[in-house]
Amino acid sequence: MNIEFKRSHYCGRIKEKDIGKESTVMGWVQSIRDMGGIIFLDLRDKTGILQVVFDIKDLDEDIFSIVEGLKSEYVVAVHGIIEHRDEETYNPNIPTGTIELRADTLEILSKSKPLPFPIEDNINTREEVRFTHRYLDLRRPKLYNNLVLRHNTIKSIRKYLEDREFLEVETPILTKSTPEGARDYLVPSRIHQGQFYALPQSPQLFKQLLMVSGVDKYFQI
Repeated sequence: MNIEFKRSHYCGRIKEKDIGKESTVMGWVQSIRDMGGIIFLDLRDKTGILQVVFDIKDLDEDIFSIVEGLKSEYVVAVHGIIEHRDEETYNPNIPTGTIELRADTLEILSKSKPLPFPIEDNINTREEVRFTHRYLDLRRPKLYNNLVLRHNTIKSIRKYLEDREFLEVETPILTKSTPEGARDYLVPSRIHQGQFYALPQSPQLFKQLLMVSGVDKYFQI
């Protein structure tokens, strides 16, 4: 197996116009369906899910045996040809529901132990379990899309203000903590025993400093 480690497509961005093209995709194994001689694999990355078909007639026995041993959340790279699905197998619930990747090569990039909860939305899992395994929780589409929404919102805010000549300034870089004015909050450091972080409670100082310096319009997120 000699897959070149260069992704050509993201799973959820393959379209019908790509039918007939070679493709290399990478992602997590979402689910596997063994139909006896043909294995259907749902491959997931940050953009969505793509169905991958492994047909024993098209593959070396060694590769097919590796496919049979795949488990949920294994990370794999797959190469093959993008094809049109049979109409009776369309999946209207995903954007790639009319296409599939007929695989000719597979490589396991990383294996996974059994998970404490499935990587799906609407799971009935205790919050403390999800937070203990936060790196798994953030793989779920709902939470990932929350990060995307926040990113796009902040990007829009920045664009709006930049177009009006506001300058983004992270004010903590301007000065050290000062004992004057309102008292600081002192937060104990967990890393450096006996030391503290000082959180200044006078943002007006930064505003005044910037205004006198000639920064007439600024913002900070």
